[in-house]
Amino acid sequence: MLSPFVELRRKLHQIPEPGFQEFKTQRLLLDELSKLPQDRMSIRTWRTGILVYIRGLNPAKRFGYRADMDGLPIPEDTGLPFPSEHPGYMHACGHDFHMAIGMGVVTHFVHHPMKDDLVVLFQPAEEGPGGALPMLGADEFQDWKPDQMLALHIAPEYPVGTIATRPEILFANTSELFIDLHGKGGHAAYPHRANDMIIAASQMVGQLQTIVSRNVNPLDAAVVTIGKLEAGTKQNIIAENARLEGTIRTLSADSMRQVKRRIEAITAGIEASFECEAKIDYGSNYMQVFNTPDVTREFMDWLKGRDNVTLVECTEAMTGEDFGYFLEQIPGFMFWLGVDTPHGLHHAKLNPNEDAIELAIATITAYLEFKSV
Repeated sequence: MLSPFVELRRKLHQIPEPGFQEFKTQRLLLDELSKLPQDRMSIRTWRTGILVYIRGLNPAKRFGYRADMDGLPIPEDTGLPFPSEHPGYMHACGHDFHMAIGMGVVTHFVHHPMKDDLVVLFQPAEEGPGGALPMLGADEFQDWKPDQMLALHIAPEYPVGTIATRPEILFANTSELFIDLHGKGGHAAYPHRANDMIIAASQMVGQLQTIVSRNVNPLDAAVVTIGKLEAGTKQNIIAENARLEGTIRTLSADSMRQVKRRIEAITAGIEASFECEAKIDYGSNYMQVFNTPDVTREFMDWLKGRDNVTLVECTEAMTGEDFGYFLEQIPGFMFWLGVDTPHGLHHAKLNPNEDAIELAIATITAYLEFKSV
């Protein structure tokens, strides 16, 4: 028989929604919350997110746990009997797991309140345009602002039972990158009368790849990836417009600033050499996830005493996560939860092992009870 939280995960898996459009997801979670005893619980909504406050028995401080809600624009190819009902979207980053675990934490402490207060956040738009920063500034959150926060992210590469984390930087600074080039189109037979933006875009891609190899300190990791290039309309027409779409990842804020300065310099050079117009848009930017060292070390030491969990002190990852905005203001940490699946995050075949859900709930609730003394 499935646990209620595995069943909830499967329901959530079927209704992935874009950031700030998680209307069905919000309704389902609110319906689940309405089934729980209400005497120690207060609920607020913020846009498509939810904040749940659980009052402790004799509170001296307030803890926070965050679960993200949105899906990704990826057509599902898992073959599961409970596939996405939203064509073109799926929970390819494990947010269905994160929400089910969050509901398990709420359920536990509603029935077994600890000494201190707890706020569980169901946060929209982690995948973009970014829900953490505006939620952090909202009155609904500020009224219930925790003294310490934690969150997790599923990790396909680790077996179930493994928790991986580290003090200080866990996830990188990230920024989207969009560059639009506008020149002069024309007939393919008369290239001298036009200004070819395919050539300009090709030159730009090559030059952008020199930033990491020649402008970033070799001891400081960085990535500049162009994942999409659009240009042209037909094989015998010289392209008037081109668009490059990519991402920037760095482990330091200084490197992010340096990378962007070089992108802007390269773009200015392309404009001059190809006599075209260029526009840069950095889209969504996420701060690094910086785990508070002493709090993280305490959690790691506590994990070493648990029989059903294997602790791994991992290296930094170039993934992006907007939980970093919470950690900029509130002590806390994020950790990887092993889910043992061959397909990585953002893959159409991602199918995490559901055994990890109950283990995560048990670990988080036990840790919060340990802290609430």
